[in-house]
Amino acid sequence: MNTSDLELYLVTNPLEDEDKFLNTIEESLKGGVTIVQLREKDKDTGDFYNIAVKVKEITDKYDVPLIINDRIDIMLAIDCAGIHIGQSDMPCNIAREMIGNEKIIGVSAHSIAEAKKAQEDGADYLGCGAVYPTKTKKNANHVPKEMLNDIADSVDIPIVAIGGINLENAMNLAGTDIAGLCVVSAIMNAENPKKASEKLLEISKNIINED
Repeated sequence: MNTSDLELYLVTNPLEDEDKFLNTIEESLKGGVTIVQLREKDKDTGDFYNIAVKVKEITDKYDVPLIINDRIDIMLAIDCAGIHIGQSDMPCNIAREMIGNEKIIGVSAHSIAEAKKAQEDGADYLGCGAVYPTKTKKNANHVPKEMLNDIADSVDIPIVAIGGINLENAMNLAGTDIAGLCVVSAIMNAENPKKASEKLLEISKNIINED
């Protein structure tokens, strides 16, 4: 995959109002989001498929990759860029066998051991966190700044930092060897998702490009 696609990674929060949800995603893309992960943990298959089709129409319009959380069937049905899986989801090596080498696989990793295993099993990138406390994911493991660098040093694939990242704390990740920032609420709940995305992308680029 293109590592620059990870610079500003948007994970959606649960759909409540569809029009607002789709508008927020489109505004975030106007603001510079470089990849979108559709995360609907509690939706039935039909409802998940229907919203995935609509989100893909938007991400295709802006030529931005769409990643589906957990659900290989949905990813294959809409033929999007790839899938993201957690430690309790489908094993990465099995997912790779199922979807082939052309699709992207991201894996959540909270330790060096998990990161190395994911790389061995065919992951293209890692999501590492939570770097800050988050209300988005219950019982999230804490991955401090130092651990981010330890994980990055242990693998050859890019990593993104996730968990409680917002405009106030994102720059604190300066000095880490990350490929981008992964954000949920700071964009999905923003009054102006376009402006929030513009500012977060600027911060991400500053972190990535610092020596």
